Amino acid sequence: MRGSDLARAALQAAKDAAGTRERRNNPKGRAPHTGSRKRRRWSAAGADSRDPQKFGAILGKIAADRGWSEQLAHGEVFGRWTAIVGAEIAEHATPLQLRDGELTVQASSTAWATQLRLLQRQLLAKIAKGVGNGVVKRLKVHGPAAPSWRYGPRHVSGRGPRDTYG
Repeated sequence: MRGSDLARAALQAAKDAAGTRERRNNPKGRAPHTGSRKRRRWSAAGADSRDPQKFGAILGKIAADRGWSEQLAHGEVFGRWTAIVGAEIAEHATPLQLRDGELTVQASSTAWATQLRLLQRQLLAKIAKGVGNGVVKRLKVHGPAAPSWRYGPRHVSGRGPRDTYG
């Protein structure tokens, strides 16, 4: 016999001996006791801080701890604009900026700007329902932007459009 065959035979004999000893000591087939009596690492029947948490709840706690809640609420106004105010209004109104509780919105036409001013209370209520109270306190509505008459790389300040008579 070669040395490798002898090693394999010795290993198999040791495994067989360990298996019969374990069966003799553990007739019901339970897992062997490791000898350490550590406290369990999982929670009991009641709620515990070690229980699995929803990812959104964890992110909400982190944002509150670090003071990001206000910025996230501002971003939510812009990100969920269509869902908050509705598809028809979102088609004709675009939020531009939110500063100090005042949301600036640009309408697609002067008629829509007037309509948004009339619906201001309802819009503020929808926004408060969608992202929370106090995020948007006032609504400032602008009409459409006027076209620019400024063409070319050179411009003389103080002169209006088509002012060529000097």
